[in-house]
Amino acid sequence: VDTRARILPHSFARIHKIWSAIMFRPMRRKSRAISNEDARALLASAKRGVFAVNGDDDYPFAFPVDYYYDEPAGSIFFHGAKTGYKVDALKRCNKICFTVIGPNRFEENDWAPYVQSVIVYGTCTLVDDDTETEERVRELALKYYPTRAEVENEISKHLAGVQLYRIDIEHLTGKQVHEK
Repeated sequence: VDTRARILPHSFARIHKIWSAIMFRPMRRKSRAISNEDARALLASAKRGVFAVNGDDDYPFAFPVDYYYDEPAGSIFFHGAKTGYKVDALKRCNKICFTVIGPNRFEENDWAPYVQSVIVYGTCTLVDDDTETEERVRELALKYYPTRAEVENEISKHLAGVQLYRIDIEHLTGKQVHEK
């Protein structure tokens, strides 16, 4: 009997939860945690995130990016240059951190905003498949451009110079703070 067939999706989720608890620090102020569902919704709706890698001489290197979150795949995609500091850093170490901050939300009669954020830990891969790159760049562009025609125009002009990056999410946390 092949016991590998017994590993069910819910078993994998339980194993992943245990592994994440061991590998990543728990949120210190648990009362500020938002649900995984809310964190993923913010990841899907936010327009920009900050991508961080281990840079030269162990200094962090972080920069803002436009991105696309593919929830079923558990991945985040963005594009950039095919060479440079980011590529060099990822070749040395593909472990990354990615952060998004949601819009301020105010409650009636309260001057101080509520702010939600999500922090993602994972690995980043340079995608080298031309078909996947075109499909994912199209999905990314449709999030930002007003029309499909503009997206197709940009893809036809610039796709050859684009490097697609894929972040595979290993752990994420979300929180809400009241800035008071």
